Amino acid sequence: MPKIFDLNIEDVLENWEPYHAIREVISNALDEQAISNTKQIEIKEGEDGWHIRDFGRGIQIEHFTMNENPEKLEATDGVIGKFGVGLKDALATFNRNGINPEIRSVHGTFTVEAHTKHGFDEISTLHVVYDDTPNEIEGTDVYLAGATESQIFEAKDLFLKFTNNRAVEITKYGSILESTDTDIAAGPNRVYINGVLANEEDNFLYSYNITSLTKQMRKALNRERTNVGRATYTERIKSILKASDSDEVKAALSEQIKKRSSGDQCDEVGWGEVAQVAIQSLADRQEVVYVTEQEMLNNPDEMEMMRMEGRAIITLSEMDRERIPEGLATTFESYVDEWNESFEFNYILEERLTNSEREIYLKTSKILALVGWSELNSPEVLISETMQQDRGKEIEFGSGNTVVITGGAVGMWDGEKITIKRSQLSGLSTYAATLLHEAAHASSGATDATRHFESELTCYLGICAEKAI
Repeated sequence: MPKIFDLNIEDVLENWEPYHAIREVISNALDEQAISNTKQIEIKEGEDGWHIRDFGRGIQIEHFTMNENPEKLEATDGVIGKFGVGLKDALATFNRNGINPEIRSVHGTFTVEAHTKHGFDEISTLHVVYDDTPNEIEGTDVYLAGATESQIFEAKDLFLKFTNNRAVEITKYGSILESTDTDIAAGPNRVYINGVLANEEDNFLYSYNITSLTKQMRKALNRERTNVGRATYTERIKSILKASDSDEVKAALSEQIKKRSSGDQCDEVGWGEVAQVAIQSLADRQEVVYVTEQEMLNNPDEMEMMRMEGRAIITLSEMDRERIPEGLATTFESYVDEWNESFEFNYILEERLTNSEREIYLKTSKILALVGWSELNSPEVLISETMQQDRGKEIEFGSGNTVVITGGAVGMWDGEKITIKRSQLSGLSTYAATLLHEAAHASSGATDATRHFESELTCYLGICAEKAI
């Protein structure tokens, strides 16, 4: 004779849909597969309806109580559920939506009916009707009469197992997954916890499967497993990204850090700790200089030199800039230090110049006189064998005349004297161009790429043109 077991459930979880209840059945089947190390579960439609089947030890009447499951609590990998609430909630949801479950295992057959509570005829609750006649079956078979194909598909869509997401990298905290591609449709990126969907994120770079839960996460995860708040899993996703060693992930984060100043970056890079990972990754892949907006506005000359050297300029907030450890990446300050330290002068006396070089050098006063400098007030002009070490290659203009060096100076006004690199004495026009450029700094007191300096150079051009004509 069947026995009746009171579940003590009236109407609960009104917001649950049938696919939420089916999710719980699938979760239990997957947990049993993991704990008993048995073959893959089956979800298929038979002649009598949809079946969810595992091949474990078989469900027993004790599993319908609401207690913590010691096996699941002790398990560390691959187990979804921990508490004995999911199955009871699922049965209540099935009952409310006209789905009739029949659960069969070697330990008997279990169905659900509403009965009055013993001694309280006015109160009706759900009961498990238990027939302990053994079934010749391996594992547990849950038959859901009345469940539709779309409900089954919606439930499966909540599991990473049934998606096509490639694991880009697996860390000790969880997996970084390629953008979402499920059986239902592509959509926002997803956050899974032990393989079950917790939330969807519209502006995440990747999807994630968190497998190592923090105490906070365990506390926050309740009977409603979807739409878990971002605060619950943020720290774990940070840990996953910080532990990443994949070139693919680091390259993707590098591209995102370039967008940070415009606000178009993914949300992960909006977190300071992840931003540091991205900053270092970009510095490892490309010659970049990290500057603040204020540094960019106040130092146009240095910004131009960075561009001439082929360096990418990445704008960061003051806070992000302060977070960069010394030596981790090139900042504006370290770039300036590097630039200053790169100068190495080896002055050469006039008598040591070649005849052709001396002939050009002796025209210094005449060149400066073209733009108004007299011999009395002209700045001292010295020639150096060297100027800057390893700062790039020379660029030729016009008829092969080298006038600037990409990433390296060929002339310098230091506030007292002009120093010109010996290589500029290779031709009169080359030397004159460099000399007048530095003279414009001396007369204007302005730096490169400023309006004042450009005006001074323009004035020089006009004076030279007038005298030439």
